[in-house]
Amino acid sequence: MDELWRYDATGLAELIRSREVSSPEVIDAAIDRIETLNPVLNAVIVDRFEQARQEARLDRKGRFAGVPLLLKDLGAAQEGEPFWLGSSVLRKADYRSPVSSYYVQALLDAGFIVIGRTNAPEFGTNITTEPVSTGATRNPWNLAYSSGGSSGGSAAAVASGMAPVGQASDGGGSIRFPASYCGLVGLKPSRGRVSKGPSAGDGWAGSTIDGALTRSIRDAAAVLDAMAGYRSGDPYTAPAFVRPLIEEVSEPVGRLRIGVLDHPLLRAAQADPVVTAAVGEIADFLSQHGHMVEETWPKALGEEEFQSRFVDVVKGSIAQQFRSIERMLGRSVDLDEIESDNRVFVELGRQLPAYRYVESVDWLQSYGRRVAKFFEIDGYDLLLTPVAPRLPPELGYLSDPKLGLDRQLEFLGFTGQFNVSGQPTISLPLAMSPGEESLPIGIQFVAAYGREDLLIRLGSWFEQALPWAGRWPTIALGGSPQ
Repeated sequence: MDELWRYDATGLAELIRSREVSSPEVIDAAIDRIETLNPVLNAVIVDRFEQARQEARLDRKGRFAGVPLLLKDLGAAQEGEPFWLGSSVLRKADYRSPVSSYYVQALLDAGFIVIGRTNAPEFGTNITTEPVSTGATRNPWNLAYSSGGSSGGSAAAVASGMAPVGQASDGGGSIRFPASYCGLVGLKPSRGRVSKGPSAGDGWAGSTIDGALTRSIRDAAAVLDAMAGYRSGDPYTAPAFVRPLIEEVSEPVGRLRIGVLDHPLLRAAQADPVVTAAVGEIADFLSQHGHMVEETWPKALGEEEFQSRFVDVVKGSIAQQFRSIERMLGRSVDLDEIESDNRVFVELGRQLPAYRYVESVDWLQSYGRRVAKFFEIDGYDLLLTPVAPRLPPELGYLSDPKLGLDRQLEFLGFTGQFNVSGQPTISLPLAMSPGEESLPIGIQFVAAYGREDLLIRLGSWFEQALPWAGRWPTIALGGSPQ
């Protein structure tokens, strides 16, 4: 029983089905782990322990019947539960969602039991999780460092064994940064793969998508199987998988043509030689195993205009988010009630002409076509990059009220571009930095639109070739954290 935290969701579900353990025992073990580790990590900001215990005693159906799940406090609405979006103003009002997101309901239908909600930066606009409202989430590998954002709470929880799956979302890297920094699998699905309904059609002009952070490839596949699919009224949806993703696990990948980009192309981004070297080692490993690996990439990734156009969409969207919060609360909200970075976005969004917003959406759609050409016309199966050009920053570096926004640009060379193109990507925990304060380095693979199946096959191969299942931070193993 003391080792249940080591199991992935699929393994726990098998134990429950075989009656080797009961769902109440699994839920109690997860709760005990949260109560032990969360005071240090601050990953879970809302618990629903008593409700979860009651639900564990009920007869549940589905692949993950009786398995604990954590939801990110950003978009993952559960009827009657807190819904704060990382914001002090909603937290002070103790705002509760009137509906459940379609994908949250899908996870419940798959048998998961929600045991709590995880920390997130306000409105998801930072790649670190240090909101004013609930405080910083610490990286389990080293408490002085960021766990990433905006899904940093989910990442820290899964990496430390609080739960096998943490729901996550990604508008510019928010699944992949936390996966990279905390040593997890982070699969960002294709645009339209997971419905935003019933409360929204899309987010950030189609750049945001929901998914999960896991420790195993089979969990990444099976959880997306549960979440994916068209729901009534969706403005668009990704083509259905030929077969369930879980059936792609352990299937051969064949000989792949892979482009490699080991350094950021945008001027503001800063490369760390440790990260560059890690990408090179994985490229060499793939080449040694028969894949065609070339130092090449979509040339559009070097277009500097991308940043200003993408920021147009973000600031317009955050201005709209601010308006929606006023509607949710039924009152006007003062700008001083939100964090400084988001005040900037709201003010700039209010000044953004409608024609400029539409023009930027058009530009980004054209940009996405230029990126997709590398896969769909030039014939490359995958692109290999780091998730971030640098190792995780120390806490406080990206949340600085004056310098934080500009500092984020130092890390944004490889992620948001594929939110705009809508392509699926995956962060795999394939490297660690050298030295006593070793930190995870996520390696990103990008596939053509709709090809999550290829990413799952590749991830499954790596999981056997360069296994990470036994790699845990010291705090997870009961030792003193760094």
